[in-house]
Formats: sequence, C-alpha cells, structure tokens
Amino acid sequence: MKRPNGLAREAVRFKPASFAGTFLALLMSALIVSACGILLETGLRASVPPERYANAPVVAAADQYEYVVTGSGEDQEKEATPLPDTARLDAALATKAAKVPGAATAVADFTFPVRTTHDRARGLKVPGGALTAHGWGSHLFTGTALTAGSAPRAGEVVLNTGTARAAHAAVGDTVVLETAAGRQDFRVAGIATAGSAETARNTAAAGAPTWFADAQAGTLAGHPGKADAVVVLAKHGTDTGALAGAVKMALAGSGAEVHTGDDRGAVEDPGLGYAKVTLFSIGGSFGGIAAIVAVFTAAGTVALSVGQRAREFALLRAVGATPRQVRRAVASEALLVAPLAGILGCLPGIGLAHWWFGRLQDRGAVPRAVDLHVSVLPMLAAVVLGLLTALGAGWIAGRRPARIKPGQALSEASVERLRPGLVRTVLGVAALVGGALLTGVSASATGDDAAGAALGVVMCFMLAVGLLGPLVARLCAGLFGLPLRGAGPAAQLAAANSLANARRLASAITPIVLAVAFSSTLVFMHTSESHAADEQLRAGITADHVVTDPAGLPVDAAARAASAPGVEAAVGLLNTQVLVPTGSGEFKSLLGASTQGVTGSGAELAQVQDLDVREGSLDWLGTGRIAIDRTLADSADAGVGDRLPLYLPDGTKAAPEIVAVYGRGLGLATVTMDRASLDGHVTSAFDSTLLVRGGSQQTLTALGEVSDVSGYATERSLDARLGAWMNNTMAAVLGGFAAVAAVNTLVMTVLDRRRELGMLRLVGSTRRQVMTMLRWESLLVASVGLVLGSAIAAATLIPMMSGVTGEAPYVPPLLYGSFALAAGGLVLLAVTVPARAALRRWA
Repeated sequence: MKRPNGLAREAVRFKPASFAGTFLALLMSALIVSACGILLETGLRASVPPERYANAPVVAAADQYEYVVTGSGEDQEKEATPLPDTARLDAALATKAAKVPGAATAVADFTFPVRTTHDRARGLKVPGGALTAHGWGSHLFTGTALTAGSAPRAGEVVLNTGTARAAHAAVGDTVVLETAAGRQDFRVAGIATAGSAETARNTAAAGAPTWFADAQAGTLAGHPGKADAVVVLAKHGTDTGALAGAVKMALAGSGAEVHTGDDRGAVEDPGLGYAKVTLFSIGGSFGGIAAIVAVFTAAGTVALSVGQRAREFALLRAVGATPRQVRRAVASEALLVAPLAGILGCLPGIGLAHWWFGRLQDRGAVPRAVDLHVSVLPMLAAVVLGLLTALGAGWIAGRRPARIKPGQALSEASVERLRPGLVRTVLGVAALVGGALLTGVSASATGDDAAGAALGVVMCFMLAVGLLGPLVARLCAGLFGLPLRGAGPAAQLAAANSLANARRLASAITPIVLAVAFSSTLVFMHTSESHAADEQLRAGITADHVVTDPAGLPVDAAARAASAPGVEAAVGLLNTQVLVPTGSGEFKSLLGASTQGVTGSGAELAQVQDLDVREGSLDWLGTGRIAIDRTLADSADAGVGDRLPLYLPDGTKAAPEIVAVYGRGLGLATVTMDRASLDGHVTSAFDSTLLVRGGSQQTLTALGEVSDVSGYATERSLDARLGAWMNNTMAAVLGGFAAVAAVNTLVMTVLDRRRELGMLRLVGSTRRQVMTMLRWESLLVASVGLVLGSAIAAATLIPMMSGVTGEAPYVPPLLYGSFALAAGGLVLLAVTVPARAALRRWA
C-alpha cells in the first residue's frame, strides 16, 4: 500500500473535483482574513507625516484621547477614545519651552475658523465665506512671508495674497470678520504669501489662511490663554532627542505631551484618531466576525469533501489500512491543498484591502496622508489559519471512518447516518440556548448594549445551524416537502431525496443561511436606524424654516432672525459631540453622544423643536443643566435629578444635572445643553443650524441657505452615507463570501451525485425529468435557507431595534425581495449548470 502522503497525492490527482471546492473555500477564507488583517495592522500602525510642522523638530500638545481603565494589576487594560474636538494647553507654556537648552524659540500655535460677512463695503469676498486663521508667530516654521505691510498687532490682520486680490484689499484697508469674539473691524496690516507648510494639507477644504497677532489669537479663537500646540524650534546643531527631553522636563505636570518625527502629524491632523478607530473597527471587530465565518465555512467544506469520500476510506480500511494511515492521509491532503490556497488567496486579499482603504479615503474617513501597511504578518496569519482549519476539520470528519471496523465503515458509507454525534448535538443545543438567552438580554438592553448582545445572537444561532444541520435539515425537508408531494413525480422525488439525505441538504443550506442572516442583519440594521432617525427628525422639527451654512452661521444669526418681520422664535444650534462613561467594571466604556448646544432658552427651543419629552421639562435647561435621550439615560443608568458625568468636546470634565429625558435623540441629538456651556470647548464657535418659526424665506436668505423640514431631512440623510456605505460594504463582503461558499458547496454536492443521476437515467428517467427534480430541490434549498436566515436576522434585529430605536425593524420590501431572488437564482444556477454537465455523459 502507498504511504499516506502518496495516497493524498493520488486522491488529488485522480479526483480533482473533490478538492477544487476545498481549495476555493480555503482561498476565499485567506482572502477575507488577509484583507481584514491588513486593515487592522494599518489601524494599529497608522501615522501621518508632519506637513505644517515639518520644519518644527519638537511639538508639544495636549493628549487628544480620553481613557477608560478596567481591571487591576496584570489584568489592567486602558482603552483610549479620541476626543470629539481639540484639547488645548496653556499658551504660557511657550515661554517655558523657549528657555530650555537648545531651543531657539517657542511659538504658541493657533488654528481656528473665521467667517467673512456680507457687508458690501468692507466684507471680504471669499468662496465659501470661510477662512482659516493662525497666529502670526507660525510664520517662523511654515515659511509664510510678507509681501507688503508689517506683522499684525491687536486689531489687525494679515491677509493671504489670493484673498487680498479677490477682495481688492490693500494694506491700511479695514475689513469686517466674524470670530468667536464676535463681529469686528480689522485693519489690514500686511499681505503675505503662505508658506509651503501652510498650504500642504486640506487648505481648499478648510479655507484660505489668514493671520492675527499671537496675543489676540487665543481670544479670537474663543479660548483665551489656550493654544492648540506649542512649537519649539531648535538652535543650529541641537539634537532633536535631547531637545525633546528638555522640553518634556520643562513642561512636566502641565499635561502636555511632547512629539517628534511622524508623531507631529497626529497633532496637526485630528482625523487620524478617528481613522484608527474606523480601521480597527473594520479590521478587528468586523474582521473577527469575518474570520469566524470564513473558518466556519471552510471547515464545513473540508468536512463535506472528506465525508463525500467515506466510501474510499471504508475500502482502504477493508484492504488493510490502519486508522493512523487514514488520518495521516487526510492530514496530507490538507497539507497539499491548504498552503497553496492560502498563498493564492492573499493576493486578491491585498487587492480588496487596497480597494476598501481607498474608498474610506475618498469618503473622508481616513486622511489622505495615511498609507496602507502591507506586511507578511496578516498573510502569514491567513495561511496558518487556513491550514489549521483544514487539518482540524479533516481530522474531525475523518475520525469516525478511521476508527470504526472496516465492515461497519463500508455499511455506513452506503447508508447515511440518521443522527449526528452526541458531542455535536450537545454543543448545538448549547449554542441554541445561548442564542435564546442573548435574545432576551438584547431585548432588555438599550443603545450599544443591545447592539453588542445582538452580535452574540446571530453568531450563536449560526453555530447552532451548523452543528445541528442534519437534524434541522431533516425537519425542514419534512415540512417544506409536504407541498411538493402534490406537485408531480419529480417534486415528490425531490422531497424524498432531501429527506433521505439530510446531511447533504444541511451542507447545501448552511451557506445560504449564513449569507442571508449576515447580509440581512447588517443591511436592515442600517435601514431601521436610518428610517427611525428620519421619522424622528421630521416629527421633531416644528420650525417653518431651517437655515444652514457650511462655513457656520453668523454669530448674531439668531438675534437677526428673531427681529425679522413675522418671526415668532429663532433658535441657533451648535452640533458637536460629548463622551459619556457607561457600564461598570470590565464593561466600562466611553460612549460618543451627539450634542446640540442651544442658543436660547428651553421654552424657545420647544417652539421650534419637539424632542418628545418623557420626564422633566426643557424650561429648566441652562448652565449646568442638560436634557438627554432615553437610550442614553438607560445606558448611563441616570434620570431626572441625577448628575451625568461626561467629557465636553475638548475633554474637559463636567457633571451637569439632568432636567429632562426625551425620546427623539436618534433623529435630533442625544444630549441637549445650553450654548454657553460649550463656549471655549469647541474649535468652531459658529452655530451649525438655525431653526425659525414664522417669517418668510426671503427675509432669512442673508443668513445662509434656507430650506424647509423636508429639505433639511433629506440633506441630513445624505450626510449619513458613510455609515450606510460601510454597512453595505461589510454586508457585501460577508454575503459575497457566503454566496461563493454556497455555490461551491452546491456544485460539490451535485458533482458527487453523478452516479445517482446516471442511475436515474438508466432506469428510464428523461433528462428533463431529472433536471425538473433538481430544480425542485433547488427551490427547497433556497426556501429553507431563506427562511432560516431570515429567522436568525429577525431574532437579532427585533430586540436590538427595540433597544436602539424603540421600534420594529424597517425592512424595505423591494430590498428583501432582491435578497430572496438572489438566493433563489444563485441556488438554481449552482445546481443546474453542473447537473447539465454531469448528465451529458448519460445522453
């Protein structure tokens, strides 16, 4: 007898179709795992090279993260959450930093938005009406140089050459600008050409640069005495490391962090923190799910391949092969197929990672300056995981034919076992019970807790379907086969075939269930949240007019609107985000809560916005008093009269009193507070939205773009496109993988039935009758897979949406219908195409 590795080579050589399915499943598994691994590694190693700070060797800035510490001792973990806005430090630290050995000087750096006005005489005509302001001291490291005039003093401004040319402004002219300090006249002290470091990144989106006196910049920015960063310039010949160490010692205890090298880029590009979170979410959280699904599917395919050759293993046992030789033959087959499949799968995996990363950059989720990191580690992990999956699945599937007696092996190879093994049954029932328990947990939870529990629901139920597949398939074949018995001989034969071959049916329906369950959960989770948010937004805004401006509204927009003829109420809203600690013990986390700062009283807000107050009253809204959405109240275990610990956008701690709990936070804002509480804690001091009751559209056009509630809701829906795209992309990746796995499994199943199909032709069945039988079987497989997958998605979405939105899931009929048609068409093609090829030899 040949040695086990020789048996493996011969099996691959003479029965390539049996291994093609295994090869494809392992290749797709490597593709998914390597792509997600590359994105995960990029998220962990992401950095941006400094551009504005490229000529500044040392930069000191405040920590831009807030932390949650769980556990203690060796089990202590520290989770970092990026702040919604920029944390600032004391501008006076520049004086300390300038005195350290090796420092030539130190500059307090400021970056803040400035609006132009519509004043025909003195207003600057700038596209978009927005400018990006800095302190003049930044010219020392950006290369900005005056072309006319002098450096600005208090009450003066230096304009960029392009801005001055477009506005026909010259040195000595007076211009009107709006800052956080209000509308003010400024004398043009000089005209300057922005340095290369000043214009290197996103200048077009942020607005043309302009410069104010350093002594006045903090006040104009709305943060008196605070700076975004302290830039330290070195004397000639000074070592950067030594200078950084000296600056760190000089600023010890101030909360400042000292940055050199590429770390300086993170200071000037605050989007890096959120990009890391996004990439980690895709590569880590979604990647973990995708890896489990890939392993689960690949293992099922390997087990199917081994199970289809049970007759061969039985013959080997009958002619003297030992159990050890059979097990080694299965392992050798895995070693022959898995590494090559894994290596080839990594190539399209790299392509998928590049495509995904590029689309994230196109949508602004990842800064353009971040590079995709492709190393050998994710690909090695993908290959090793595929190999271990093949070895493990092959060992489990080949354990029984290798263990039992030769005669019993031949008997079982001819007749399918009716029941799965005891261990498999126990594990399947445990997964089913676990899914049911988590469904209850998800139903009683709210917000992110409900979403987290729902993930466990879908995973447990999918595991239960995989483990209890033969039992589930037999039950479904019996139920779904009842209507087939009256549909003619071919349908009756299809029903009988499915009932008698439950294991084969289970192998066919499991990937369909997988594709439908995950795709439906991800897609309809987003449609449900979007639908609920849109309904809440449309019902919540009772104003007649909504005024917006991409550059922010004028500082006196609310007052000007209120004085317009016929206006009953005008309330400005500043949209931002705060961080709220939720959970306890090991489950502590920081929840990002959308926040609206209200310019006006709670009573005025109630005239233009209906938050659906459940407890308390908005009349009490004011300094140190906030209103929150019910989902946040449940997550934070807080109510009216309690103080809610939170972090303002720049990380400042606060504990305002809750005066009201409302129900429309998903569509409007999770937290509502007075506008004054956000002063000094946000980069842009300009309101985002103005809600006006009464008046006419013509009287408000000078303030910004005016629309009604419907138009505003439509615009807000478009802003949510990134979330929709990410959910749909993840659904497409998982659903596409599961669809390929389903086609792969179905083709393997049909090709394994060539003897059976030939027997039907030999006993007198026509080709048309055989194909009709297979079409009925396809309908049965698609129906069972669609029903089970939809049931798992429903068990996941119903409790989750109840906790998140308080409503039932929203499933667009046309979208669900397309899923059903896709599942049915996929199964039909995967069965009929190889069946036609198999029947040609019996023509």
